[in-house]
Amino acid sequence: MSNTTEHTTIDGQLFRSMVIEGALAIRDKKEQANELNVFPVPDGDTGTNMSLTMAAAMDEMAKLDGPPLSKAVDTTASALLRGARGNSGVILSLLFRGLAKKLREKEQADGRDLAIALREGVDTAYKAVMKPAEGTILTVSRVAAQYALEKCQADPALPVAAVLDAVLERGETALAETTAQNPVLAKAGVVDAGGFGFLAIWGGMRDAFLGIRRTHTAAPVANRTAADFGAISDEDITYTYCTEFIAERRDKSRNVARMRALLGEIGDSLVVVEDDDIVKVHVHTDEPNKAIGEGLKFGPLLTVKIENMREQHTAKVLEETAPVPKERVIAAPEKKYGFVAVAAGAGLKSVFTDLGVDRVVQGGQTMNPSTNDILRAVDAVPAEIVYMLPNNKNIIMAAEQAAHLSDKTVIVIPTKNIPQGISALLVFDPDGEQGQNTAGMTGATAGVRAGQVTYAARDSEFDGKKIKEGEYLALCEGKLCASHKKAYDVLKKLVREMVEPDSAFATIIFGEGVTAEDAARVEELFRKENKNLEVTVIDGGQPVYYYILSVE
Repeated sequence: MSNTTEHTTIDGQLFRSMVIEGALAIRDKKEQANELNVFPVPDGDTGTNMSLTMAAAMDEMAKLDGPPLSKAVDTTASALLRGARGNSGVILSLLFRGLAKKLREKEQADGRDLAIALREGVDTAYKAVMKPAEGTILTVSRVAAQYALEKCQADPALPVAAVLDAVLERGETALAETTAQNPVLAKAGVVDAGGFGFLAIWGGMRDAFLGIRRTHTAAPVANRTAADFGAISDEDITYTYCTEFIAERRDKSRNVARMRALLGEIGDSLVVVEDDDIVKVHVHTDEPNKAIGEGLKFGPLLTVKIENMREQHTAKVLEETAPVPKERVIAAPEKKYGFVAVAAGAGLKSVFTDLGVDRVVQGGQTMNPSTNDILRAVDAVPAEIVYMLPNNKNIIMAAEQAAHLSDKTVIVIPTKNIPQGISALLVFDPDGEQGQNTAGMTGATAGVRAGQVTYAARDSEFDGKKIKEGEYLALCEGKLCASHKKAYDVLKKLVREMVEPDSAFATIIFGEGVTAEDAARVEELFRKENKNLEVTVIDGGQPVYYYILSVE
């Protein structure tokens, strides 16, 4: 670090340096923030999300040279909003949006201006959060901003450095208090990760104001949220034809499980969905005629689609290597309704596509897409009204911010997991009114009981139980149900917890590293709990979660 420099006010160039140092500071401390996450499951950790969000602003600041303060603060606010990842990233962007609202009026900002602007940022963030909770980044920023403002009211000439010190001083106390304010944090004996990240950023900003610079100024590695199709060759595509069809179930006695097994022998990425009237199939194969032949055994085909994936791959590479337009490209509406969903895994992408989703944003746990990722997907949907399914509680706020930025009518259905997203789509009526569909899709999520099996990302203690890194974890409705070194043991407990005597439908979505045979054993567990259950098994191919289960 270099020697300090004397400043009395903040101009555009200095604010630029403060944002860059703030981004570097949270990048340095992101793993410390991640370690404060209470739940040991691998997810879009707070430190990572805040670091990537600030990196978006740092990238834009690096493009400016001697900007006026109004330009610097507005560019920061815009970049943070579009680059926001996860709830912590969105709240961070809101804090800076309010800050920009006040500072853009100034050519230079003194200490009192900064305190008033930070307080405006806190008010902006609180207004945007439906149910603000104590013991979070909101609490830490509010208490720190209020303290700094009170000091300025007592001394209107308070220097900028003293205001920054006040924010950090009171913020550290407020951060320590979060442990007692939040019961979950109290059980784990840690402080709030978002509050920690906020103070790390402001610490970096204070360093910049004092003229202190970090020596490691290399730009952070970009977080890819989409596959690099150019790195995939035709040889990497195992089967040529993506084959989809819906067959009418006239022959009720024919065994769907047998067809699933036969199709599994001639292809992969297999998804078979059934009800009393139809059977719907998606499979990648070199023998689409055989796949369709199996469907015809059930009854006449209602729809058929066969696409050459090698040709699609070539077109995708050409599309992704073409020059990126500088301006947003918004698809003209060709229909009334369209859909965007967030999911990870080839199988899950196929499921959502089969259910009518126009654009699937790659992401979920450990890969929270940015507001801009979601906005680009919405822009590409040729519809007047776009329904957005985040399918993860940590992506809902970013989806809502994208909805505000879009020129289209965007309705966010607050789906917290993949099963809720699927259920919402199944009740959609293409001929229904907007209000009717919104209410129906939102209501459908309430009847879904969801569970997941994943692994412990770190050693921890939760609800008095010690959990070892690498153990299998079973979650039911977001709460820890079981942990064990054997996957089958946690699955037994999870299925027992999820299934009720009146349960009618169950879905098993198995992910990376899980075989169809493994999934069949889970299907047996469901049938042991309730022999009348209709069970659907889907090869989702999702990372992080070995199994995603749902019961309705």
